[in-house]
Amino acid sequence: MALLPAPAEHELVQRLLARDERALGQLYEQYARNLFTVILRVVQDEAMAQDVLQEGLLKVWLSIGSYEATRGRLFTWMVRVCCNQAIDALRSPRHRFHRRNPSLEAAGAYYSPAPTAFYPEHIGVRELIVHLKPRQREVMDLLYFGGCTQAETAERLAIPLATVKTRARAALAVLARTAS
Repeated sequence: MALLPAPAEHELVQRLLARDERALGQLYEQYARNLFTVILRVVQDEAMAQDVLQEGLLKVWLSIGSYEATRGRLFTWMVRVCCNQAIDALRSPRHRFHRRNPSLEAAGAYYSPAPTAFYPEHIGVRELIVHLKPRQREVMDLLYFGGCTQAETAERLAIPLATVKTRARAALAVLARTAS
């Protein structure tokens, strides 16, 4: 990458200050590859470097008013802005979370189709419902073993839908305590 000559750089800065979007495109074409290389050295991850580059260029666009030509070249200032953005990204809680938790692909997990049917007996629900009150048990029988919706359960038991929901919620709370 060749730096723009000082007059061309000054003109580019003036266009950026005037919010000329074509100047932003020119800035990207002129400096993006080299900024990406610098950012990649900091973050050591291509996808993250791409994100940081985009965020860094947005920051350059938004804060071009703070650039002072007397303190250095435009590229040097942009490198500082982008490196600070990269360091902030590395320090972010989101990055720390993703670093500790690899993606499913990286962890060796592969797509497997979900089961086509849910069978509560596979997890021992039938054995656990003996701990429920009779009214809760009849709701759970229809919901989980009878394949009914809550509305259908309310209709079959001739009780309000809200009662079905309340009994199901209470039953699940009992089952959770019993299973643990």
